[in-house]
Amino acid sequence: MSEPTQPLPVVEREADGPPGGFDQSGSAATYEGQPPHRHRADGRFWSPRRIPAALVAAVLVGGAGILLYDIASVRAGHPAMQWRRSLANELAQRPLNDVWVLTGAGVAAALGLWLVVLAVTPGLRAVLTMRRAHTDVRAGLHRDAAAMVLRDRAMEVSGVQSVRVRVKRRKAEVRAVSHFRQLDDVRADLDTVIGRAVDGLGLAVPPALSVRVVRPGKKG
Repeated sequence: MSEPTQPLPVVEREADGPPGGFDQSGSAATYEGQPPHRHRADGRFWSPRRIPAALVAAVLVGGAGILLYDIASVRAGHPAMQWRRSLANELAQRPLNDVWVLTGAGVAAALGLWLVVLAVTPGLRAVLTMRRAHTDVRAGLHRDAAAMVLRDRAMEVSGVQSVRVRVKRRKAEVRAVSHFRQLDDVRADLDTVIGRAVDGLGLAVPPALSVRVVRPGKKG
């Protein structure tokens, strides 16, 4: 979520504005505009998963190395390591419904399921896929960068005092504070400006807009 910006306060009075317009506390009316142009999406970027892969590889290599060393030592006439003898005795004596056996099986199943989920999901949810201008180039835009662009555009609208923007995969939420002008007018301008800014981001699947404008809270 981007941090609100606080420009210098500006005080104006509309010549044609109705009296008492500042009593309006919020505007969330729907303004119908042109639907965003959707392009063929290539799906999310795949995460390399370096940390999980490194941990799994380290555990497997370490366990396999110790086991192979112990097997080679037994083949050479030396006794097996104490941990392997204890593990073999425990597995031979404990029943399948033992608490420790069930706990170990549950942990192993959970780890296996976690690895399967990592293997079949792309990850990188914070990177939005952009339209392809060239077939051999694929670009992405981070959500925070998109939110910063939309916030800067929203601050250019007359009457906007501060803005919070949150960009999700399918939705862009804009929450603005207006210290003058009618809130419906400010929201209509925000819809137009933010809509153009979203189209200018070049996203393959432009997010839907959710714009809300409120008055600043009373001090004291």
